[in-house]
Order: sequence, then structure tokens, then C-alpha cells
Amino acid sequence: MIFLIKIFKSFSKKEKLLFVVSLLAFFLSFVFWTANIFSQRTVLAAVSGGEYTEGIVGQPSFINPVLSLPSGADSDINELIFSRLSDLSDSVKMSENGKVWNIRLKADIFWDDKQPITSRDIDFTIKKIQNSDTQSPLESMWRGAQTEIISKLEMKVALSKPYFFFDETLKNLMIIPAHLFSETPAANIKISDYNLEPTGNGPFKFQSFKKEKSGFISEYKFVRNEAYFGKKPYIESMVFKFYKNEDELISAFNSGEISGFGGVSAKNLKKISINSKIFSLMMPRYYALFFNSYAQKNLAGENVRIALDYATDKKKIIDEVFNGDAIVADGPVVLGMNGYSQKVSFESVFSPEKAASILDADGWRVGEDGVRWKTVKKETSRLEFNLISPKVQFLEDAANIIASDWARIGVKLNVLAKSSEEIDEIIKTRNYEIIIFGNSFTSYNNPDLSSFWYSSQKFYPGLNLSLYENKSVDNLIEISRETMNDSKRQSALSSLQSLIVGDQPAVFLFSPDYTYISKPQLEGFEETEINSASGRFKNIENWYIK
Repeated sequence: MIFLIKIFKSFSKKEKLLFVVSLLAFFLSFVFWTANIFSQRTVLAAVSGGEYTEGIVGQPSFINPVLSLPSGADSDINELIFSRLSDLSDSVKMSENGKVWNIRLKADIFWDDKQPITSRDIDFTIKKIQNSDTQSPLESMWRGAQTEIISKLEMKVALSKPYFFFDETLKNLMIIPAHLFSETPAANIKISDYNLEPTGNGPFKFQSFKKEKSGFISEYKFVRNEAYFGKKPYIESMVFKFYKNEDELISAFNSGEISGFGGVSAKNLKKISINSKIFSLMMPRYYALFFNSYAQKNLAGENVRIALDYATDKKKIIDEVFNGDAIVADGPVVLGMNGYSQKVSFESVFSPEKAASILDADGWRVGEDGVRWKTVKKETSRLEFNLISPKVQFLEDAANIIASDWARIGVKLNVLAKSSEEIDEIIKTRNYEIIIFGNSFTSYNNPDLSSFWYSSQKFYPGLNLSLYENKSVDNLIEISRETMNDSKRQSALSSLQSLIVGDQPAVFLFSPDYTYISKPQLEGFEETEINSASGRFKNIENWYIK
């Protein structure tokens, strides 16, 4: 060491400076090299614990998978507290003829109240869905299915004829506890307290909820289900907070009141003022304007419907409402889905000039107030319609753009925004002239159009929102459901798309990505493609807070 000091003292000032700089550079390089090696060989472990608060616009109504609509607060919560049959079972096997399924449940799995889950629960759930008094939105998917309990853990489900999509329907079934609902008449199941204080079998279980004097539910809290048969979630508790609109939701996120949210309009995402993570997820869904010609006779005219399609600037909606994060929906099957036909010629061209010429040729004249009118058999009609829109920002924004577009061709559109509770009742009674709404599929591999376009689904609980009826379409839907031959199914789906688009029962609008926002502390969110908005919670067991 003394020798090195003597050498250093012998250096000139310039040499000493150079030596110090070189030594410092070596030291820093060594530190960075060591840190890099440590980083490469170190795996960050997920830490158990913490609370995550999800924000949602809307209200829960039935936290019960037999009653819940496929989207909304109910569906989101179901994903946390109910498991699918495929997860509850050791096996779900389909026979070669596609008509019989044998199910074997896992042994020693339990409900939150520590009662065992048995084949009786499966049998009970299916029969409740099938009972028309229950008014389950799933009824059409289970019509004709016969159940047989074989043992405590085994049962059989049989169909009278093959149904290709039923395998996925069965595996995605969420069951309800027979021991709690068995004494409740089907017609009264909607008023059961268990729909607000649910007993489930998923990774989280119900703890509490808060309700204001007005009846508005402000909060739900769920805690980790330590008796869950699968992988236990890292997060200790999940809180859902409910808001009346997107502005309130984003304000809550900016203030730190909630940890994450999803499904809001691109315009409102610009209002986020704190650091966040953004996840863009593909989703098999489309939104459309569904025409109810029974409520508004002027929509019964095919020329009017065709003109309204030409008058709708779908690209403008995608650019202005979604910042380009959506694609044009040109028919009842979404691009990217199994069964989408590129051979079918869909016309989605925006042409107000062509729209106006169609209406001119059909006898609709522009009045002094700019709205078209026509007199038939001494009865004068105006092209003025009411459009029902859920109070969802991107739907309201899209509806207002459409109203502006249609005004250019002499059609007046009154946009009426309604709450989720009002929308449920409006859909139930089909009390609308036009409604902007979304159709979601269970997966990209499952283009079962029966719920949306089969004539038997015209009325509640069916989801044929245009009250559409076409015998050829019904026949093709049956073929697509029953055949086990892929090429025959693809041919039927191709013809279906062509017929439905040709009849113009709706204006198909857009298929947007689903955007999820969280605080930077969230880790373990790995989804890139989901089948529904609630699918963002599909692997919530892997979420953790760093």
C-alpha cells in the first residue's frame, strides 16, 4: 500500500487526475456489472396481502350467475366468487355423437359456508335456468337438456340432438348452491337476499356491502377464500366501488380512492392525471343500432334502414371515440372470430349522398324544419326516432355522432341516455324504437348466433334486440349448432352473415378493444384477450400489489 502511495505522489497533477478518473470509472463499472448480474439472477416474488379496489359505473342487481346478464357489475363480481364447472370438475367428457356429457366433480370441494359441492348443485342450477319462471337470460342455451344424477360427484347431461357449442356452454356454467335456493320458488328467486349476500365457491368470498338510504349500493367487499380448492389469490381483499358516471369514476381514480377500472371511453382516459398502467385487450363483441320496427313503423321500410346505414360514419366514431382502438363491425360475426367470412361482401361505406338519394326515391321529402316527411293514405309520418343509449360514455358519444350524421340527410334522432337499471327494464319489455347495445360472444371460437338472431329469442329473456325473424336464418342457425362437420358449419355461418346483413335489421357499428387501467403497483395482470369484460378477472389469483 505504501509503495502505491509513493507511486501516486510521483505522478504529475495531470497524471493524478487521469488516475483518479480511471479508478472512479472502474469502480462505477464494477458496481453496475454487479447490479446487472444480481438483477438477472433474481426473480421478484409475488407478495401476498393488500387490498385492491375496483371502480365500476353502474349497480349490482343479481350476484347470481343464473340471473345475471353477460355484462355489467353482476358479471364482474360473479367472476370472483363463482367457479366454472370446468374448474370444479375432474373431467367433462362429450360422447362421440355430441349428445351426452359425463361430468365428474372434484372431491372435497366446498361452498363458502363449508357445505360440500355435489352433483345436486349442478342439476339444480340447470333446472332453475330452464324454468321459464326464473327468467334466466341463459334459458335458450339450456333448452332441451336432460340431467341425470349418477352419484354424489357424478352426473350426466344429455341432448336430444347434437349441439356443437354446448360443450363450451357446459364447461363455462357457474352453479349456485342448491341447499340455499331449493326452497325458493323460481318466480321468487330474484328477490332472494342471497342475490345480494351471495354464497359462492371462487377465489374470493362475500364479506359486506354498503347501501345508501336512497338504495344506491356504494360498495361491496370480498376477502380471500381460504377454503378455495384452487390457487389462493395473493390479494387479501377486493373492494368494488360503484359510481353513477365515468367522470365520478375517473375522479375517484385520480384521488386514489380506487386502484383500477375498465371499459371507459377513450375521451375520458385523457382525464387521468396520475401515473397508471394501461392494458388493451381484444374481445369478441360488437355494438350496433338495433331497430324495433314493431315500436316504430317507419323502421319497417327496408329502404329507410339501408339509408340510415349509409348515413352512419363508422370510421369517424372509431377515430373520435376510440382513438382508433376499434375496428368496423360489418356484420354479426366479428373479424378474427372462427366463422368470420371474408367472402361475404359487406358494404359499410359512408355515403350521405347515397343515403339521401335512397330516401328521395322512397318518397321522403325534406320539410321546412329539415326533417323528412311522407304522406301515405292521408297519414303523414316524419323520420324522427328515439335512440336509447346506456349511460356509458363511449356509447353516448357514438350516439351523438350518429345523430349529427343522420341530421345531414333529414333524419332527426333523439338520444335518450338511461341508467343500467332502466336499460334492463327497457330490454325486458322491448320498449324502444332504436337501441345502441353490444353483443358479446363467449369466445372467439364460439360464434353461436342463436341468442341474438334466432326468431324464438325475440322476446325476453332472449337477446334478439331487433325482434328479427327469418326462417332461412333460423334454419342456418340450427345447422351451425347441430352439425359436427366444420366445413358445413362454416358454410352455414357464411350464409348467415350474408342474409342478416342483407335484411338490415341493425346498423353494425364497431368492435372496440377493452381498455383496463390500474395503478402502477399492480402486477400479475397477463391477459391480452378476454371473452367478456368480466374476463379481466379470469386469472385474478395471479394479481399482486408490489
